[in-house]
Amino acid sequence: MSVVLIGGMDRLEPQYLREAEKAGVQLSVFTTAQNGIAAKLKHADAVVIFTNKVSHRAKNEAMTAARANDIPVFMHHACGVCTLRECLKCMHIINHKGGMKDA
Repeated sequence: MSVVLIGGMDRLEPQYLREAEKAGVQLSVFTTAQNGIAAKLKHADAVVIFTNKVSHRAKNEAMTAARANDIPVFMHHACGVCTLRECLKCMHIINHKGGMKDA
């Protein structure tokens, strides 16, 4: 599973990557707005946005790209490692139950 994280804190990026690795998820982290973020999201299975530590531009670009490619988006206000861990667990449950309506 490939997940893209938009937002969060730069200093927590190694911990984000470690938690994703423990969960068996390939994680790409973008803590700041970058050019061409839409192209980087095309092959993601899900997008996680930490809304308290992200620019409006990065959030809007990610949302537009996710909608265009029919990629599920999970938004959380907190940006801690525990939040990412819980979000990845939720995605794992959703994937094993066969979709959002069963979770």
